[in-house]
Amino acid sequence: MPKHKQNAPGARVTPQAPRFRSAAVARMTLMPVATLRVWEQRYQAVRPATKASGHRLYDMADIQRVLLLRQLTKQGHAISSLAPLQTEQLHALTRQHAGIAQDIQLQNKKREEPLRLVVVGQALAERLRRPAVIQHAGALIDVAAEFATLAEAVQATRVARRRHVRGVDALIWQSPGLQSSAPPELEAVRAAWAASQVAVVYRFSGAAARKVFSETGALLFRDQLNDQELGGALASLASHRSRQPESTGSVRGKAPDERVASRNAVSAVPRRFDDAALTAIAALPSTSACECPRHVAELLMQIANFESYSADCASRNQEDSDLHSYLHQLTGVARQLFETAIEAVALHEGLSLR
Repeated sequence: MPKHKQNAPGARVTPQAPRFRSAAVARMTLMPVATLRVWEQRYQAVRPATKASGHRLYDMADIQRVLLLRQLTKQGHAISSLAPLQTEQLHALTRQHAGIAQDIQLQNKKREEPLRLVVVGQALAERLRRPAVIQHAGALIDVAAEFATLAEAVQATRVARRRHVRGVDALIWQSPGLQSSAPPELEAVRAAWAASQVAVVYRFSGAAARKVFSETGALLFRDQLNDQELGGALASLASHRSRQPESTGSVRGKAPDERVASRNAVSAVPRRFDDAALTAIAALPSTSACECPRHVAELLMQIANFESYSADCASRNQEDSDLHSYLHQLTGVARQLFETAIEAVALHEGLSLR
């Protein structure tokens, strides 16, 4: 019985280089098959091997050349001028394009000053210092001042005027929720700091309230962004600055005739962890692979924000005040339960909440 021939120990077997037909190459390079055939037959821009059956077979070097040709034609070069060039010449041309683009980008960065911000909201101010946010928007923003409340921001402008601090490009305010009238303090802060833009980061809102704020020219961001997305949102705010005229409309809203004492109503049991503390807890490294500690902290922050939002609803919407009061009380109970949960999580993780 004949024996199969076996390779000697340690012998190297060189695999045959893979080759691909035109349709596969077209899919890989994201271009029509017809275009690929025109480049090959009319311009001889690429010359794959041909089988006896007439099928073209492209190797990896051919595919790399096709990719270079496609990139350069998209940048404005005619295929007729590219076809005679060697592959190395095509590489040199793409490097030249990349160098020019990088020079333009560096020049634009040198010309563009960072977006000067006034930030109102302690939790938001803390998030702006996180690495992922800085990576995406750090060079584009400059936090000129940060405050816990709008009232504090208005008060601080007196000191700023005495020190001749110039105005800022944007005011960004973190709010648990939006109501159908913008608070007068928001316009006061915008005017006091001469902010040309206003952005609002919110958690809860109805369609009517979003419409009111949008009509004032304020930019709205739902507070469900991760740090990378928040950095991107701030970068878009910086780019929006370059498209805005020098003077923009102020944030206007119908101020209530009288301040309702219950507008800032809180639960009978005050919060044990504010947004800044919960943001810090969510950012702590966890021993749990499922990241439950971070999720619990984020849920608690959402519940606490909705508690504040429902209290505001109860004071502004008299027709539904009973419903909103009930929601406010119920949310307060849920918030206390989650505060107990976050303490249990901290005990498990060996974290100190003090």
